Amino acid sequence: MAWTVGQALEPLKKEPITREQLKHYASASGDNNPIHLDESFAKEAGFPSVIVHGMLSMAFQADHLQLNFPPDRYQVGRLKTRFRKVTYPGDELNCEGVIRKVKEDGVFLVALLTRNQNGEVTSDGEAEVRLQAH
Repeated sequence: MAWTVGQALEPLKKEPITREQLKHYASASGDNNPIHLDESFAKEAGFPSVIVHGMLSMAFQADHLQLNFPPDRYQVGRLKTRFRKVTYPGDELNCEGVIRKVKEDGVFLVALLTRNQNGEVTSDGEAEVRLQAH
C-alpha cells in the first residue's frame, strides 16, 4: 500500500475494558499498583473506581499500528504516548491515526489518537513505522 500524508488509518474499536482484563494485565506486566485493582484504594485516592493502566491503553495503540502496518511488512521503531484523561473499567477505546509524514527512506510518522466512548481524548502520540526491505 502506498501511504500518503493526511491518509487516515483504519480505526480500531476495543471492547469495554473489564476488571478481569486489568487483573490479567497486572499479572502479565508486574504492575500490581492497587490504584488499578483495589476499589477502596482507588476511591481513597479520589477516583470513582479503579483506573486502567496507562500502558494497557498504549498497548491498544500498538494493536492499532499492527492492524494497519502488519509486522511481516512493517516495523514499529518508536511509539510515544501522552496520557490525557483517566480511563476506567467499562470504557470503550477507539484508536485513530493519520499519516503525518512520509520520508524517502521508507519511514512513516503516524499521529495517533485514542478516544473513549464519549469522544474524549484519553491519549495521543506518535509512532515511527518503517517499511521492511524484502
